[in-house]
Amino acid sequence: MATAYWDREQTGAAPAPATSFWKAGHTPTLIAAFLYFDLAFMVWVLLGPLAPMISKTLMLTPAEKGLMVATPTLAGALLRVVNGLLVDRIGPKRSGAISQIIVIAGLFCAWALGVDSFGGTLALGVILGFAGASFAIALPLASRWYPAEHQGKAMGLAGMGNSGTVLASLFAPVLAKMFGWNAVLGLACIPLTIVFVAYMLMAKDAPNAPAPKKIVDYFTPLKQADAWWLMAFYAVTFGGFVGLAASLPIYFTDQFGLTPIVAGYCTAGCVFAGSLVRPLGGALADRIGGVKALTIVYILAALALAGVGYATTLAGALGLFVLAMLALGTGNGSVFQLVPQRFQPEIGVMTGLVGMAGGIGGFYLASSLGLAKQITGSFAPGFLIFAGLAVLAVLGLTAVKARWRATWSTGARI
Repeated sequence: MATAYWDREQTGAAPAPATSFWKAGHTPTLIAAFLYFDLAFMVWVLLGPLAPMISKTLMLTPAEKGLMVATPTLAGALLRVVNGLLVDRIGPKRSGAISQIIVIAGLFCAWALGVDSFGGTLALGVILGFAGASFAIALPLASRWYPAEHQGKAMGLAGMGNSGTVLASLFAPVLAKMFGWNAVLGLACIPLTIVFVAYMLMAKDAPNAPAPKKIVDYFTPLKQADAWWLMAFYAVTFGGFVGLAASLPIYFTDQFGLTPIVAGYCTAGCVFAGSLVRPLGGALADRIGGVKALTIVYILAALALAGVGYATTLAGALGLFVLAMLALGTGNGSVFQLVPQRFQPEIGVMTGLVGMAGGIGGFYLASSLGLAKQITGSFAPGFLIFAGLAVLAVLGLTAVKARWRATWSTGARI
């Protein structure tokens, strides 16, 4: 069904009647994309839940803790561009296989050799960046199978793999207490290997892949303002989500004196909320339009993050974080309802570029919270500045929405 749809798009033939979501694409590939993304995100943020224990062992400063948990985010952001190129050159399935092997091998070596310095945590963070870069593979793997009217749902379901951050928050502190935090690195290889086997059996590249182009041609979207707008919007939604996922264990232990395990449970609750609503964000954007959905998202996120800066109780902070994560998770799905409408022929590299921007946003948030704590003694300035970025995103949407609705002609809501 997906092949016929894209053939009609390329020949200019009249579109066929809408097909139900579960009949429009390739369900095993969608499941494989989710599983790969889920476990990759689990290990991408692994240093966050382990940070209280690692920092105690290595005697890290607040700024060093912030940089440690932010490094995988930055590495993942930059590697997403590389993976976006690989997707369009060799296909998403093979690109995903290469990335998974690198992550499994890197974690195994870190467990076997041990991590005993701040520099070692940064090196491990770079390896974990390959897991974060899975975003630029899993989403095109799923997206290429689905027509425009189902892009929000397909990208949302595949993207719900960011729920893997919940697994890290729930299990990493408990396992670290039982076996030591370094052992967690080796234990993570077990589920990663199982998912790798399932991925190789289930995933299949869509038949409508664009022909390979010259390397320089992949960056032509950057000549268009729309690409930069979409990157900026995702830097706020996904940057906020992953930055909080990595930083909340440190926040809860430092701000309220929680144990790493309890802090992990609190973080898991917040992250689960944001992960759960990602597909709902895509479906909401399909229904009311991505621009309208994002406007609501940014307003709620700005209010919640600003409120966190002044929260004095654990219950108050936890409630505001859940609200922020619900908004940001919805926004993640909403942005990727818009991306394939505007850049379907370049969906591989655009997923990488937009994902890179999201990772950079997460790096900024995680590192700035550590710096704010060290310089001012409070996390509040970091939260307030990011809330201001959400307000700027609303202003940006207001500036572009009329032009987007007038010039984009995909048949889906914008």
